[in-house]
Amino acid sequence: MRRRGFITLLGGAAAWPLAARAQQAERVRRVGVLLGTARDDTDARARMAAFLAGLQQVGWTEGRNLRIETRWAAGSADDFRKYAAELAALAPDVILAPGGATLAALLQATRAVPIVFVHVPDPVGAGFVDSMARPGGNATGFISFEYSMGAKWLELLKQVAPGVKRVAVIRDPAISAGIGLWGAVQSAAPSFGVEVSPVNVRDAGEIERAVTTFAGSSNGGLIVTGSALATVRRDLIITLAARYRLPAVYFERYFVTAGGLISYGADFVDQYRRAADYVDRILKGQKPAELPVQLPTKYELVVNLKTAKALGVTIPPALLVSADEVIE
Repeated sequence: MRRRGFITLLGGAAAWPLAARAQQAERVRRVGVLLGTARDDTDARARMAAFLAGLQQVGWTEGRNLRIETRWAAGSADDFRKYAAELAALAPDVILAPGGATLAALLQATRAVPIVFVHVPDPVGAGFVDSMARPGGNATGFISFEYSMGAKWLELLKQVAPGVKRVAVIRDPAISAGIGLWGAVQSAAPSFGVEVSPVNVRDAGEIERAVTTFAGSSNGGLIVTGSALATVRRDLIITLAARYRLPAVYFERYFVTAGGLISYGADFVDQYRRAADYVDRILKGQKPAELPVQLPTKYELVVNLKTAKALGVTIPPALLVSADEVIE
């Protein structure tokens, strides 16, 4: 019996290093995520599903070797700061930061934890990174568009509604994208023969009052620029556009699937998939400063024909042919 016990002990001792190495290989890594939308936002959840699927493709599975810490700011400046500090205090291996407001709050909270951002416009101009090729700090990722996109939105609006002479630009003046995109639209306006005016998105009541006043005169249209607040208040914005029969161009497809007229912008789901690759590379030892900021590789044009009919708008055939998605 003693000999058998001794052999068993030896066998266990020989197996222990293998078990220890296996346990070490499966060490759980922690990834923080700070989302600017509300917890029940279905589009945000679809993007996160794409991010998790991308991680799984390269060997990271939540509950096995990965733990995700998610916070939802719902467009609140106070919650951005609160949750950014909370995630930074957890000292995760890397944080995913969708949007400029999210990235700004996280960079205020930490310059040590690696950050991968998605759909952030002009990170160099905003001071988030030193340059596109050499970010230089603890953040890198994927930009949503250049400010010239503002002129593209104005061009699309004139294509679908040539009679538009006045354009209200819904923007968040507290973020660099709100300022930069407003400037781009304003600069392009004379060449399209339109007058533009800003509508701040900070408060729902402010949006409703401003759009109602704007709609009091004829030949008006809307451009909705990217921000967490616009996303959170998209149902209100779409409702106002329908109520006052204002043709509108949006920065993202989920406005159009929810009843908006037309959208043009980067494929954000694709950016979340690509972000998974950067997170993987950071988890394996690379530094954000070594990973260049990347431009979008996929853009999508989405048109809602049902909304066009309700507004009395005729979508040019060439635009329909070039659309990535047509909702009927």
